[in-house]
Amino acid sequence: MAVINILSPHVADMIAAGEVVERPGSVVKELLENAIDAGARNITLELKGGGATYIRITDDGCGMAPDDAGNCFLRHATSKLHDERGLEAIETMGFRGEALAAISAVSRIELLTRRAGDEAGTYVSVSGGDIQDMHPAGCPKGTTFTVRDVFFNTPARLKFMKSDRAEGSWCMQQAARVALGRPDISIRCVKDGKEEFFTPGDGRAESAVYALLGRPAALAMLPVDGENEGVRVTGFVSSPSAGRGSRAMQFFFVNGRVIRSQSLQAAVEQAYKNTLMVGKFPVCVLYITLSAASVDVNVHPTKNEVKFSSEKRVFDAVYYSALNAVQGEKPTLEMNLSRSTEKKLAPQTYARKTDDEAPVQTAMELHSPRVSYSAPAVPRTPPRRGGGISPAPHRQPVQPVRPRQAAAARPAPSETPVPRTAPAEKTSPLPAEEAPASAPQTQTQTAPVRLAGELLRTYILAEQGDKVLIIDKHAAHERMIFDKLKALGREIMSQTLLQPQTWRPGPEAMEVLATNGEMLTELGFELEPYGEDDLIVRAVPEDLDPGQTIPALEEICEKLKSGSRDLMRDGALQTVACKAAIKAGWDTDPAEMLALAEKVASGQIRYCPHGRPVSVTLTKKELDRQFGRIQ
Repeated sequence: MAVINILSPHVADMIAAGEVVERPGSVVKELLENAIDAGARNITLELKGGGATYIRITDDGCGMAPDDAGNCFLRHATSKLHDERGLEAIETMGFRGEALAAISAVSRIELLTRRAGDEAGTYVSVSGGDIQDMHPAGCPKGTTFTVRDVFFNTPARLKFMKSDRAEGSWCMQQAARVALGRPDISIRCVKDGKEEFFTPGDGRAESAVYALLGRPAALAMLPVDGENEGVRVTGFVSSPSAGRGSRAMQFFFVNGRVIRSQSLQAAVEQAYKNTLMVGKFPVCVLYITLSAASVDVNVHPTKNEVKFSSEKRVFDAVYYSALNAVQGEKPTLEMNLSRSTEKKLAPQTYARKTDDEAPVQTAMELHSPRVSYSAPAVPRTPPRRGGGISPAPHRQPVQPVRPRQAAAARPAPSETPVPRTAPAEKTSPLPAEEAPASAPQTQTQTAPVRLAGELLRTYILAEQGDKVLIIDKHAAHERMIFDKLKALGREIMSQTLLQPQTWRPGPEAMEVLATNGEMLTELGFELEPYGEDDLIVRAVPEDLDPGQTIPALEEICEKLKSGSRDLMRDGALQTVACKAAIKAGWDTDPAEMLALAEKVASGQIRYCPHGRPVSVTLTKKELDRQFGRIQ
């Protein structure tokens, strides 16, 4: 009896469909690329039910003849490739002849198409890969594909579909990527009867960036234009001050095709070395243009991955183009102030503020380029975080309003205030309940801790008995806050922002936020819809610096995408603790450093939430041996 079976063409088509059609968003991507190859200048995408029940794409391209309309659903039927020599230099979005065959194998399709000059068009109905009906029909020039019931005949794939909201967001992302790669084509996207985005198709990349990424992202962009050995790089990268908490807004296009490339991501991020905060990622929209023979797109059925004949040449072109854009950034406004004016502004501009006095950034401050000024006659100190113009001398700094329950839970302030210094950046004070005590805090502590100083404004130097402790102040404080938040066992206290902050998270992040809204409330965030694509943040966790609100939410969204509820909550708490903790390079009060040193010396803090050790211990004996005092 034969063991090896030859599968039927229908089963083979369904297997092949699994490589090309992963979810409804794959259908959107393939059909949009076909419309582009057909020479369309205007494309309309309509979705219902997350795309699984209804997708319609209408274009004004060249259309198809009646014979072609029937043959286009056959496997390996394509108008873009004629022989093997065409594989050496592919210039079209599609070429395999698999997309329509794969889509029709797992869905129901209706096709209406007409060429310019033809008296009538053609209607074709396909279900599960078989043509059900075909006849002449009246229709405008161009092509309209209507796809219904994706995976209706493939239950194994259907059960892995996500919610309509999640699938719809994925379809929007795929459409936006295609639209961003072709600013010369006008693309309109309508979801459940509501227009999600519209690109003008005027050929200007900045128009597409503004329409798809939003005004705040567009205003923070720096133009890129460079070339290296035949590789042209144009587009935009973000200002170092506008870094994001994830790589979700990094887009790369090779000859108009959207791709994924770790090499190009590394090239861009390398250009920001020493200018971008650790844990932040640049935003970029880069168009790489090179000869079709220098890039191989025949790597994966989805065509999202490519290979370059010279990876280093492309890497260098992207790296140096991005580097030149970052280094050539100029402040939007330069203000030259007199000595008397700067003296009046200096106390309020740079004076250290307590946690209750932390300034709240407005939406305009968050979305505007950093403003700086110079006065050579007066010694300069680093500006406060958040950018923007400092408040006038007669105005009081804006203070966040905290809910009553948070204020009631806060311990009474100490009778003797701790002296505070003027930091280079705002220092996040330790919680009141973590204030240093006059007696050892645990029974295991055998000797008092003495603060010896601080190294490089990063490491605390302390001694306890015959031991010397070198402590990473950020890691230790981060762990202290994390343990405190995790031990609460209830909702984290919030601070209400007097001036709420607006945020455009993007479709995928919006889905994550909607799914995990209860958890975000437990963490102390209060978010509300604000317009079509934005959210407004009205409250943040009590310990979080309001200026870190948007970066914290971006990182939390990344951590909420996968894992169990406990793991996701721990990841979110790690982000809150990291953003709330004091940072390396900040001026820190000696009392705060002593409190941290005592926590570490007592054994309560050994590792930061990310697993890094928070301290290194040297004994007197080890030091004596290093100096040759003992053998």
